[in-house]
Amino acid sequence: MRLLLSFSALIDALNEKIGVVCNWLVLLACVVSAGNAMVRYAYDSSSNAWLEVQWYMFAVIVMFGAAYTLKRNEHVRVDILYMTLSRRGQLWVDILGALVFLLPTCAILAWLSWPFFMQSFNVYEHSSNAGGLLRWPIKLVLPIGFALVALQGLSELIKRVAFLNGYAVDSLEAHYERPTQ
Repeated sequence: MRLLLSFSALIDALNEKIGVVCNWLVLLACVVSAGNAMVRYAYDSSSNAWLEVQWYMFAVIVMFGAAYTLKRNEHVRVDILYMTLSRRGQLWVDILGALVFLLPTCAILAWLSWPFFMQSFNVYEHSSNAGGLLRWPIKLVLPIGFALVALQGLSELIKRVAFLNGYAVDSLEAHYERPTQ
C-alpha cells in the first residue's frame, strides 16, 4: 500500500503543477481577450489567430484543470444523500463512483478521442479561418485531459482505500461542505 500511496503522491504533484499552470492561463486568457478587444475597437484590426488562442487556452484550462479540481475535491456534487452519510460512507460512495463511473468513462473518452487527434495530426489540420492556427495540437488536449482525470481518479481511489484500511493519508481531500445559498 505504501508503494501505491507513493504513486498517488506523484500523480497529485503532477496535477498540482498543471493546476498552477491552468490558474496562470486564466489570467493570460483575460489579458489576450482584453488586448484583442482593444486592438479591434481602437485600431479596427483583428486577428483570428488571437481569437483562436483564447479558445485554445480555455480548452486547456477546462480539460487539464478538471484533474486539479478533482484532486482538491472541488468538483460539482449532485448527490443529495452524500451529505447525510458518515465520513466512512462518503469514502465508500467516492470509491464506488470512481470504479463504476469516473475511471471507465475517462478511459473510454481518452481512447475514443485519440483517433480524433491522430486524424487531425496526420493531415496537419489547420483552422479554416484566415490566419487561423493549427488544429491538431488542441485536439491532443482531449485524450491527455481525460487521461489526467483518470490518473487523478486512480490517485483518489488509492487514498480512500488506504484511509479505510487504517493508513494515514495526508493529502486526502474528502471533506465536503454543503454550498451556502
